[in-house]
Amino acid sequence: MTDAPTKLDGFRQRKDVFFKEHAQSPLSDAQKIVFTHLNYFPENADLRLALDIDTAGEGIGEEVTIGTVSGEAKQYVRAGRVHFEVERQPVSLTVFKEQTRGNYFVPFRDTTAGQETYEVGRYLEPKLLPDGRLSMDFNLVYNPYCAYNTGWACPIPPFENVVKAPIRAGETLPNLPKDERPVH
Repeated sequence: MTDAPTKLDGFRQRKDVFFKEHAQSPLSDAQKIVFTHLNYFPENADLRLALDIDTAGEGIGEEVTIGTVSGEAKQYVRAGRVHFEVERQPVSLTVFKEQTRGNYFVPFRDTTAGQETYEVGRYLEPKLLPDGRLSMDFNLVYNPYCAYNTGWACPIPPFENVVKAPIRAGETLPNLPKDERPVH
C-alpha cells in the first residue's frame, strides 16, 4: 500500500510540468528534451515552521545591495531575522523584502551546498501569516534559475545567510547531465 499524494507532491508535480513544457521555464530547449523531474529531499515536517520575525537587530530596515551571479546588483530591504534549530544547531537567517513587489525573500547557503544542493545557494519565499509570524516551509526551498543555465541574474546569498547547519529540505542538485548545467 502506498501513501496518498500530499499537497507538496502535487506542487512538485506541477513544477516538473512547468519546467518541462512552459515557455518561461528556466531550461533551454535542449535541457527540456532530457529533463524528467527535479530532485528533492524527502518531505520534512520538522522544517515546516511558523516563526516570529525579529525586527530589533542592527541593520533592520536598511536598504541592502545583493550581488548576483551575473555581476549585477539587486536592491532589498532587510526586514528582520528568524531564529530556529536544525538538527540541534541554532540557525539565524536574515529575511529580506523585495522593493518592487514587497515579497519576503530568504536567499541562503547551508552545509549541503556543493554536495547535495546547488553550490551557490537556494531560496525561500516566506509568507506572512495573519498573526504576524512568517510561514517558512523549507520543503518549498528552490534552486535559483541560474542553477540550470546562464542568462539569469540570481542573487548570491549574503554572508549573513551562510549557515553552518544542513537544511535537508526542498530542491537538491538539478537532474540534468553535467554538461547541461552552468559552471560557476
